[in-house]
Amino acid sequence: MTKVDRREREKAAFREEVLAAARRIVLEQGFDALTMRKIAEAIEYAPGTIYLYFESRDEIAFELCRAGFEEFLDALKPATLIADPVERLREIGRRYVRFGLEHPETYRLIFMDDPKFAEVAFHEYEKSADSPGMQALGLLVTIFSELRDRRRLANDADPEALAEMMWVAVHGIVSLKITHAGRFPQTATEELFELATEALIRGCLKRY
Repeated sequence: MTKVDRREREKAAFREEVLAAARRIVLEQGFDALTMRKIAEAIEYAPGTIYLYFESRDEIAFELCRAGFEEFLDALKPATLIADPVERLREIGRRYVRFGLEHPETYRLIFMDDPKFAEVAFHEYEKSADSPGMQALGLLVTIFSELRDRRRLANDADPEALAEMMWVAVHGIVSLKITHAGRFPQTATEELFELATEALIRGCLKRY
C-alpha cells in the first residue's frame, strides 16, 4: 500500500467516524442537537479537525440524509417481490409507515426538518431518477403504470400523480404520529393507514 492509498483510507475512516458520531447524536438527541462541537467531543477531536473533512454541519446533515434515504429505500424494496400490484401497493405503504415510526429521527431529517436536506435525496444526481428518493417514488409509479396498462384504473389519471397522492397520504399519517404521538390523531396508525389505502384503491380502480 502506498502512502497516498494509506492517507485516503485514513481520510475515509475519519469521515465515517464523524458521520457515525453525528448519527448517534441525531438518533439520541434529535437533529437540533447536532453541532460540530458535540461531534468533536464525541470522537475526542478538536472541532477544527472536522472542518478539514467537512465544510459545515450542513454537509454532515446532507450525508446523513443521503444515508437515511438509502435505508428508507431498502426498507421498501422487499415489497417489489409481490406480483399483484394492489397488494404490492399495500405492502409498500405498510413498510413506509413502519420505517417512519421505527426511525422517527431519520424520518424527520429526510422529510421534515429542512427541505434542503430532502433535496439531496431527490435531486443530487444529474439524472434525478437515479436518486434514492426518486427510486422510492418510482416503486409507486410502477404500480399505477401497471394498473393503467391493465385497464384497471377508473380514470386517466397520471401514474406519477397517483403515486405522489399515495406518498402524501402516508407521509401525512407518519408525520402526524411522529409530531403528535399520543395526542392527535387518536386512531391507531395501522387503522388510519388501512382506511386511507382502501379509500385510495377504491377511488382509483374500476373494480375492487
